[in-house]
Amino acid sequence: MKYKVLRTDTADSLIRNIILYIAERFGNDVALKKLNALETSILALADNPYIGTDPRYTVLKRQGYKVLITEKDLVFYKIDEEQKEVTIYAVFDQRQDYLSIIRGL
Repeated sequence: MKYKVLRTDTADSLIRNIILYIAERFGNDVALKKLNALETSILALADNPYIGTDPRYTVLKRQGYKVLITEKDLVFYKIDEEQKEVTIYAVFDQRQDYLSIIRGL
């Protein structure tokens, strides 16, 4: 059974920031390819929400997060088995200090 994939406003904002940064640095074509690849990875969670792994930080594991590792990004999400939903909470470049940012979510 397919899961419904939802994104928080925070996740949308973080994705937008990543894409705008890439567009400024490398051009619109590269940014659109990045957006397409990221969207494809996120939508794959609808078919298999368990393709992600447990985060390496215990505090995030205890809060129920899973993390999908893409080429250069980390997608943090939670699975609601009852509602058959996957909620995307944040998307970060792997080089960012994401622990301090995600604690504020």
